[in-house]
Amino acid sequence: MANNSKFSVQNLDFYYSDFHALKNIDMEIEENLVTALIGPSGCGKSTFLKILNRMQDLTPGTRVDGKVALDGIDIYDKRMDVNDLRKRVGMVFQQPNPFPKSIYDNIAYGPRTHGIKDKAQLDQIVEESLKGAAIWNEVKDKLHQNATAVSGGQQQRICIARAIANQPEVILMDEPTSALDPISTNKIEDLVSELKKKYTVIIVTHNMQQAGRISDKTAFFYEGVVVEFDETEKIFSNPANDQTQDYISGRFG
Repeated sequence: MANNSKFSVQNLDFYYSDFHALKNIDMEIEENLVTALIGPSGCGKSTFLKILNRMQDLTPGTRVDGKVALDGIDIYDKRMDVNDLRKRVGMVFQQPNPFPKSIYDNIAYGPRTHGIKDKAQLDQIVEESLKGAAIWNEVKDKLHQNATAVSGGQQQRICIARAIANQPEVILMDEPTSALDPISTNKIEDLVSELKKKYTVIIVTHNMQQAGRISDKTAFFYEGVVVEFDETEKIFSNPANDQTQDYISGRFG
């Protein structure tokens, strides 16, 4: 395992009942970098993402073989506390999904479930999380309004703030801008570049340009296999694999 590896994935195979969805994946995901997962629809990117915080446990009939280690500890070990894992590895989904409650209560939700009751402490977490998601100035006077009443781009940043509030180490993002307009997309992309100063970010994106702009490393998935994983600049300018070249140049996908 590389010294600065946050996640170390070795010989990973994943099955939906009989369907072999991910095949023999080896990947070292480094700390405080943005790692992009690219590839055509249905190639296993989102499945891989959900394996990293065991969201796939919620799907019946699935099986994981191989090793997925966070800071050297196997997350599929029976002693792993899944709630603790999901606190450390936060998730932001494709569609903004704020809870139908106030902006404040959305952000305070995680800290409260982890036992923080002090109002001053919650106020501070809410403010810091919204600032961390670059949305504090837009919503600081609306904290007690319903989070579903703001724009889609703002909702997505509220969801990022909700993830930050748990003080995660890793933030997983599953196509976080695919439902957003270009201006909101730019805001999220700028935010991702800031987030990596404090967190390890792993993002699934269909948008090649986005991967090129915001990620440090890129993994190209095709039919459940990682075809190539390297520095983003190398993947986009001089990929080692013809299949990667064909995908990036738009010949298929």
